[in-house]
Amino acid sequence: MNLSHKEIQETLDHLDLPHGIVNAIREELEGREIAKEQLQEIIGQVVEDYEHARVEPCEAVGVVAAQSIGEPGTQMTMRTFHYAGVAEINVTLGLPRLIEIVDARKIPSTPTMTIRLTPEYAYDRDLAREVAWAIESTSLLHLGSIATDLAEMNIIMELNPSAMDQRKITVEEVADRLREETGLPVDQRDNVLIMAPKEASYRELLQLVEKIKKISLKGLEGIKRVVIRKEREEYVLYTEGSSLKKIMQFDGVDPARTKTNNINEIGEVLGIEAARNAIINEATDTLREQGLSVDVRHIMLVADIMTVDGDVKQIGRHGISGEKASVLARAAFEVTVNHILDAAVRGDVDDLKGVTENVIVGQPIQLGTGDVQLIVSRTR
Repeated sequence: MNLSHKEIQETLDHLDLPHGIVNAIREELEGREIAKEQLQEIIGQVVEDYEHARVEPCEAVGVVAAQSIGEPGTQMTMRTFHYAGVAEINVTLGLPRLIEIVDARKIPSTPTMTIRLTPEYAYDRDLAREVAWAIESTSLLHLGSIATDLAEMNIIMELNPSAMDQRKITVEEVADRLREETGLPVDQRDNVLIMAPKEASYRELLQLVEKIKKISLKGLEGIKRVVIRKEREEYVLYTEGSSLKKIMQFDGVDPARTKTNNINEIGEVLGIEAARNAIINEATDTLREQGLSVDVRHIMLVADIMTVDGDVKQIGRHGISGEKASVLARAAFEVTVNHILDAAVRGDVDDLKGVTENVIVGQPIQLGTGDVQLIVSRTR
């Protein structure tokens, strides 16, 4: 006799298992007819697998995680740049990227975003291109040419009408922006703009040209380039540069599916849980790209340790490893003399509870059989 949906749910509600596992069983059994014996067999198998997968008491999970990530890391390439499927955009991959992630760098060496669009924009190349032009930082070099007239000591900017139409910007807007940024008068003649700084030397004129080239006329200043790529049926935007908070406000951008490789930016905009997930995904993707497989639980442990205090902290001299309570553990990690001197001045005490400090003094470490202590000694 098959169980009703309500009976299945009630049975699952009383399971002493993590919510994620119970929900996974629910999803698998959704809409299926199943007998009581079959359900008990499924639950028994899940419980057995769960117990088998649990960490043994006193297991050195940190050391195992470090070894499990560090060993494949020795097989990773040292290349800094790689074309990640998009010919125009460079992305840091391999060991340099993995180091960047655990170092919690404020800004990655090659910040990039993957922007997915809402349904009305995602399947239309022209609309996707409009979003790309609205986001991409537009400079004068995108709109025309810049030349210097040494005879008259002025700068001549010839604008291309079709390029301006594409990027939806007018000659007047360009002229106003140049006046605002340079504080100099701009003479407009049809599609030509002329700037003639008074009594400027040749060197000052060239410096002004360089300044004009860097002025952002439209779009987001941090987004240097946007590339459109068709994936399956929809168009996806890839950027060189990152500005998650501002990009989410553009029409056509799907904020739920847009991501950046800047983990600190994710933490600031979306919160610490999102940053934790980003660390897991970025590290997993970096290893997978190199053809390496690491159990996700090791990476999850690293992500948990980095984000447990509510901030993204590096596993380096300033965070986590550098914050250990044990003086000897800190001294063994980096800048040995400084740590020991500071501890001596403060009169710190090391309780020798961790692995590193016990190895240093030659004692059994407090793991496995070494964690068993005699609490009460019965004497006759």
